[in-house]
Amino acid sequence: MIIEIGNIKIGGGKPFVLIAGPCVIEGREITLRIAECIQKITRKLRVPFIFKSSYKKANRTSAKSFSSLGIDEALKILEEVKKNFGVPILTDIHIESEALLAASVADILQIPAFLCRQTELLQAAGKTGKIVNIKKGQFMAPEDMKHQAVKVEMTGNKKIMLTERGATFGYHNLIVDMRSLHIMRALGYPVILDATHSVQLPGSAKKETGGQPEFIFPIARAGAAVGIDCLFIETHPNPKRALSDAASQLKLDYLEELLKQVNVIDSIVKEKFGI
Repeated sequence: MIIEIGNIKIGGGKPFVLIAGPCVIEGREITLRIAECIQKITRKLRVPFIFKSSYKKANRTSAKSFSSLGIDEALKILEEVKKNFGVPILTDIHIESEALLAASVADILQIPAFLCRQTELLQAAGKTGKIVNIKKGQFMAPEDMKHQAVKVEMTGNKKIMLTERGATFGYHNLIVDMRSLHIMRALGYPVILDATHSVQLPGSAKKETGGQPEFIFPIARAGAAVGIDCLFIETHPNPKRALSDAASQLKLDYLEELLKQVNVIDSIVKEKFGI
């Protein structure tokens, strides 16, 4: 299956698409600066680019953690990114009532991993007619994501993508089973590897989620070798000062080198092996 957003084509053996941006909208200036930097890099490398950022983080480890600037303000910033840079927007929704509001700006509505089985949420996203990206729950087997996709398809919307973001491995740890990418792709939907959430150590830092960003590069390279349609990267100029997922975001300075490496592998896999 190939999904199209403007001149971007996802799936069907096309070159991988980058989905990237900061975890959450922290402010107008920093969001626009990150978007501009990513666009410069992706244009240089000729990698299609979709901007991602959450207008709200509803599943923080601590109730005291930063959640949002406010939905209206954050969506206005995303709309400005879309207008200024001409890039598609991906953002996540958490309750059914947010679907139409987010769809007024976003091209892709994302269902968070913890909510991937919520039938009404999936169908609310599907009814907007937007592309729906369903993140595989850390507790889910990849083959079982077919049932979640069908919930969206029941609305008449078949524009669906599935994302791998690690599976629970004991307490405070995730692993990426690379077979998952192949299994979900075989279900008939474009598949995405989230290489930054996959390095999280949930709840390991007491009041916040920990992470091991040193594994972003090898996980991304491995995913490209298996065959992915999109690479999902949360990135920030100074991850340690990020208001969300500070321990797992990729430093923006490293993004270009990561894309160069993934580009080489993606080209080999798709051109020589037809994956």
